[in-house]
Amino acid sequence: MPETVVGGVTGGDGRVAGTRLVVVTTGGTIASTVDEHGVSSPTLTGSDLLGGTARQVGVEVEVREALRVDSATLTLADADRIHRTVRDALADATVHGVVVLHGTDSLEETAYLLDLLHEDPRPVVLTGSQRTADHADSDAPANVRTAFLAAADPASRGRGVLVAFGGYVLAAAGVTKRHTTALDTFGTPDGALPRPGVLPDAAGPWPRVDVVALTPGDDGRLLDACLGLAPDGLVLVGLGSGNASPAVVASVARATAAGVPVVLTTRVPAGPTASSYGGGGGGHDLVAAGGVPAGRLRVAQARVLLAVLLRGGSRAEDLRAEFARRG
Repeated sequence: MPETVVGGVTGGDGRVAGTRLVVVTTGGTIASTVDEHGVSSPTLTGSDLLGGTARQVGVEVEVREALRVDSATLTLADADRIHRTVRDALADATVHGVVVLHGTDSLEETAYLLDLLHEDPRPVVLTGSQRTADHADSDAPANVRTAFLAAADPASRGRGVLVAFGGYVLAAAGVTKRHTTALDTFGTPDGALPRPGVLPDAAGPWPRVDVVALTPGDDGRLLDACLGLAPDGLVLVGLGSGNASPAVVASVARATAAGVPVVLTTRVPAGPTASSYGGGGGGHDLVAAGGVPAGRLRVAQARVLLAVLLRGGSRAEDLRAEFARRG
């Protein structure tokens, strides 16, 4: 059952009393403590984490636990469960916004999945922490406060899903985790990406979308082996602006001929993919073999977009158009 942590009061920042937020908890470092062996695991409930911050900000908080896991274990079905918990929370017209507490390992995937399916103008804000809740200098309270303020701010309406972390509030589309331990780990290396509209919220099982990282002179055998697992789609992490080798181009052609869409990303941290290079293995050749450029979407969010589109029944030409619009 949902649990109300604290009633609305006026915070020191002058926030109007009575702002009502739902907090969806999922586990992650922000809900973790360290045991006697130095191993951290998610052990805390929302009420353990939020009461004091809610009073400081001046909001009423209701907690709904969707999951309590390490975010590295999350499947697309788990992320969809979080989405449906958020959607159910927003079915209540008295709720001003939703805050999702999430592990950092896959926060960029869940945030983007929520953003692709979020059609309500009320804000949904994801946050987490790099340090466990019982750390002597945990970043959890500051991040929760930033998320509460963003979710309660009328200026956040209509902005889609947001990520509040390390003192910054960022758009979900294009956000990436940039550092394993830095407290301001999340950023948007290419700025906020387009958000041209909500995608259909389909039902049914999630497609299998696998990721293949390419190396210089790649012989294509790893990609061919991956095809043997019968994926519904593939995302390639190419070199430079999305380049590979002639052998990979041949493998991409085999995949697309078999009806398996292949999306092209790059291992470079920022900048778009491009189809300007030839030479047998460049981006131009990969596109000619049927590959779909991801634009400025990095691998994590490209995989989510491909999965959402395939689950919704998109055809090959739809995939190319959507990646062009959103990347």
